Amino acid sequence: MNNNNFNISRKTALTLAVIIFGAVLLNWALTHTYAAGRFLSGIGSLLTPFLLGGGIAFVFNVPMRAIEKHLLPKSTKLQSIRRPLAWLLTLALLLLACSLVVIVVIPQMITTLGTISQQAMQAVKNAGQYLATIPPEVLRLFPDLEQTLQDLGLNISTVSDKAAKMLQNLGSLFASGFNILGSIISAFTTLFIGFFFSIYLLFGKEKLAEQGKQVLYTLLPTPKADKAVEVLRLTDRTFANFITGQCLEACILGLMFFVAMLLLRLPYATLTAVLIGVTSLVPIFGAFVGCIISALFIALNNPMQAVIFLVMFLVLQQIEGNLIYPRVVGGSVGLPAIWVLVAITLGGNLLGILGMLVFIPLCSVAYALFSSFVQQKLKADNIPPEKWQN
Repeated sequence: MNNNNFNISRKTALTLAVIIFGAVLLNWALTHTYAAGRFLSGIGSLLTPFLLGGGIAFVFNVPMRAIEKHLLPKSTKLQSIRRPLAWLLTLALLLLACSLVVIVVIPQMITTLGTISQQAMQAVKNAGQYLATIPPEVLRLFPDLEQTLQDLGLNISTVSDKAAKMLQNLGSLFASGFNILGSIISAFTTLFIGFFFSIYLLFGKEKLAEQGKQVLYTLLPTPKADKAVEVLRLTDRTFANFITGQCLEACILGLMFFVAMLLLRLPYATLTAVLIGVTSLVPIFGAFVGCIISALFIALNNPMQAVIFLVMFLVLQQIEGNLIYPRVVGGSVGLPAIWVLVAITLGGNLLGILGMLVFIPLCSVAYALFSSFVQQKLKADNIPPEKWQN
């Protein structure tokens, strides 16, 4: 009888062990879905501050990198303080932009809401005066209406009953208040940790990148590690260009609305321009939110002007959605206009607003990688351009 000796390499044994462990873990997760969900939720809560910090660092790095590049380029004595100065300038610019938005939007919104409140109170007063003029013989024809009007009159017993019910619900109100307070404290704690983690990432990004490359070249063969580094660089460049293009597009759209509203003599031109500029940071669909809010404000001043504003919005939105956005943002990430619309649709359906923001650069990276693969394959197979060119 022949004995077959199987020599299993260490790499193969490790791969088999990982597969077996993964299968066992997947089976446990499928049979204990609640516990697996709680575990994943706990892991997500632990990682949230660091993921938030990474997002903040990436957004900060886009203007900070440009500022640092042009800040004291010929000075060698001030080399050590160049990055802190670039970070402070970036922070100041972002705070200034947020402050301008608050200064422009909040006072006008308070004024408009005050107008809404006055108009609502006047409408209630007018309705009460009108109901008081209804003749008794008319009320007798509609007994339900008469009973409803009588029920609207508050008496002492009604007020007492409502006060007693409110006192009974004070406990639940206090509990809800403490829960809300706890959520606010937790959110601020997460933001605080994420912000300082982003500072660490920004000031040590070269060292972290070097360590990450060491890990890649240790775990992967050199060709695959080279490819991974190339993909990461492409992803970084694409996301940075997307942020720049998205901000530029928001500024262009806000300026378009400001100029158009001034020409048409519509009210709240500054407020509307800022609202639509900020909300349009969410691709394609964000501007509609700013449109709805602005149209309501304008309608309180003059309903006919609100109709004119809506027509103007539809015209500018068509120009922006079909001409400006695909070329500004699509051009910044190297993605054709049609694929920008596809990425927005897919991302919005899968992950909502976050998906819209993330899918455009992700699709751009996939598009660039697939295009490179196709070109290399065509060249390797010696397929002449006459076969695929129109």
